[in-house]
Amino acid sequence: MPSIDSHEEDGIVTVTLNNPSKLNAMTHDMWVQFGELWESLNENGAIRCIIVTGAGERGFCPGNDISEFDEFRSNAEKAKALSAIMNRGREAMLACPHPVVAKVRGACVGGGLEIAAMADMRICSDNSRFGAPLNRIGLTMAYEEMLPIWRIADRPTMFEFLVEGRLIDAADAKQRGLVNRVVPEADLDGEVAECAQKIAAGPPLVHRWHKRFLDRLETDHQLTDADHEEHYLAFETEDYKIGYRSFLSKTKPKFVGR
Repeated sequence: MPSIDSHEEDGIVTVTLNNPSKLNAMTHDMWVQFGELWESLNENGAIRCIIVTGAGERGFCPGNDISEFDEFRSNAEKAKALSAIMNRGREAMLACPHPVVAKVRGACVGGGLEIAAMADMRICSDNSRFGAPLNRIGLTMAYEEMLPIWRIADRPTMFEFLVEGRLIDAADAKQRGLVNRVVPEADLDGEVAECAQKIAAGPPLVHRWHKRFLDRLETDHQLTDADHEEHYLAFETEDYKIGYRSFLSKTKPKFVGR
């Protein structure tokens, strides 16, 4: 059955969109699981990094499973009900305090592109393709669905996706800033694993602070005195002492998250 799976190893959690026969299209039940899982992950202070990916070798996610539209999106009332479930998952993922890396291969389209865009980094294989061709099914993308993509793309790219329905390849996506890195398909797993391990080896409290600081800078949030004071909390942590002492002694730091 289609599902959202998770696996943890050494502080790195892999979240897998698991519906490979349909390129990992998101079903109603998968969205329910998606929200529940991210809410749980957000409360787990032992996590150092999260990888989000699709099952199999053919796709990250092409968006919602259109075969369910008669049941869950055949009119405005049903669409609103599904959007509420999707919004729960979206808000939980966006609120995640841990660094999130999207591992993308194959189709990353529509709602799949939205999920990838909600990650902090995106690393893709050279066979990936990106877009949001909603013009093919006469469907609008809601503001809250557009926003994560908008954060990493410009208006011309968004307009091209939505109105022309064009899909772009990995090299074009890299040039437009949609992804951080493009690697050969055979190297994708190793590249993402190495990235996650580097993140996990770092000071987790500092990573969470930096993620929160970047979120504030990106929005209209007016920085307060308390916001500025928060920066100095890092100097009171055990990890700070471990870090600078390891640097001076030329040893590898082992951060403890305190």
